[in-house]
Parts: sequence; C-alpha cells; structure tokens
Amino acid sequence: MTIRILIADDQTLVRAGLRTILEKSQGFAVVSEAVDGADAVEQTIATRPDVVLMDIRMPGLDGLEATRRIVADPRLSGVRVIVLTTFDLDDYVFEALRVGASGFLVKDTEPVELLRAVRVIAEGEALLSPGVTRRLIGEFARRARPGRSLRELDLLTSREKEIVALVAEGLSNDEIAARLVVSPATAKTHVSRAMVKLSARDRAQLVVLAYETGLVRPGWIS
Repeated sequence: MTIRILIADDQTLVRAGLRTILEKSQGFAVVSEAVDGADAVEQTIATRPDVVLMDIRMPGLDGLEATRRIVADPRLSGVRVIVLTTFDLDDYVFEALRVGASGFLVKDTEPVELLRAVRVIAEGEALLSPGVTRRLIGEFARRARPGRSLRELDLLTSREKEIVALVAEGLSNDEIAARLVVSPATAKTHVSRAMVKLSARDRAQLVVLAYETGLVRPGWIS
C-alpha cells in the first residue's frame, strides 16, 4: 500500500529535500506541499493524505494550530500528523502531542529513520520515531498537566490499564508482549481495545491520557 504524504514547511529547500527522500523510496507518494499552516489545513482537506509532515514553526498560522485544526476536523479522522522541529525538546512539540499529533521528528533525522517513522505512524503502531529517546518521554511527562478525570480509566480492565502504562513508557507491541509474556497479537489487541474505549486516535493520545489522568507519573520511567 502506498502511503500518501503532505509536506508542510515554509522553506522550499526543506520541502524539496523531503520530497526527494520520499519519492525515491517505494511505497511513498507526496500528494501535495504547503507553505504555511493555513495552506496545510486547506491542502489536507483537499487531498486527504495518510500522513502530514508538519513543520511546527511557520509564519502566520503555525504548525501547532494547523495540527489542532486537522485533528479536530471529523472529515480528517484518518490523517496522522508528524511534527517537524529543529530541536528535540522544542516546547511546541509537547503541546503538539497534546492536541493530537501522532509523533515528531527532528529535521536532522537520517533518511532511513524518516521513512521508518512515516510507516509506523501511518500504521498507528508507534509513537516514537527511532531518533526519539525515552528521555523525551520523561520530559513530556514532567510537562504534562494533570487534570483529566480518572473516571476515563474506569472503562479499562486491569490488563488494559497495564498495557496503556507500558505504551506511555514508549514500548512497542513486541516489547509489551515480551514484558508481559504474551503474543504480539494479544498485545496489539489490548492496545486497540484501550484506544477504542478511550476514544484515542493513536498511541500518542494514549500517552497523553496516561500522564494527564495520573495512571503514569513523572519519574516512573528511567
């Protein structure tokens, strides 16, 4: 299956570089480019890509607000946003994850990591690209704002709560399976059920919810 991608960045050279990397690789197609956040929203509505590579710092409407609008639009429920940033601990990144981005990449990511990240985000299988470490998850945890109701967690079984906590630790389905001594398919099923019960778009939203309900607390992850 070809993954359809929209590139949103105000720098022409950055857009050209990303397009070159993606279009030289089998299974990827760049369907459109956008020069700012407002253009990104319009182009996303027009082309319905699988993944938007969204520069977070753009003039006018920035990538954060553009992400917020895309995620909030029910017509775009199948679209996943990966935010692009120069700094791996950019303050905007944490807010972007909070409003619905599925992950992020720093702009000096190696091409092979970019391609892998787009694939896994398109499949909804992982929050983190290879260049993102658990240190970042810990930093996100410290910046999370508690306040969501714990009642949301009442929808989950004990096993599902355990699974969501492991997702918040940054574990993949295979790693969760190894930790709990279950099959990867079983781990994936639990993750999917938790997402449905909590109305989470993807694993990134499970991470946000885990911290903001207090299921997982800052400092618990090494």
